[in-house]
Amino acid sequence: MADLIYTLVRRADWEEAVRLGAYRGSADDRRDGFLHFSTAAQLRASAAKHRAGEPDLLLVEVGSAALGEALRWEGASGGSRAGLFPHLYGELPVAAARRVVALPLDADGVHRVPEGFA
Repeated sequence: MADLIYTLVRRADWEEAVRLGAYRGSADDRRDGFLHFSTAAQLRASAAKHRAGEPDLLLVEVGSAALGEALRWEGASGGSRAGLFPHLYGELPVAAARRVVALPLDADGVHRVPEGFA
């Protein structure tokens, strides 16, 4: 499985997580019962499918080993062919984030993944 995994977080939600010390997930995460992550290879497709055109997102990079047994690799609902996705069953400690960077939109409303991520 991938050493580095990524989640897309709204800036206001991450600011709240920093205040609390942990990210508890988006409304979709809470509905599904886990925090959604992607590998580098899955990142662009995940952003396009789940956060298309959404401004003010942050890309949070985490070392998968730091998450222990709360991290599970599972198929996506709906039968995605993108392989197994990392799902975190619990909070994401802010201290586990290796890098947090802005995920800007280009002129076409597509998220631009910064160099060195995917």
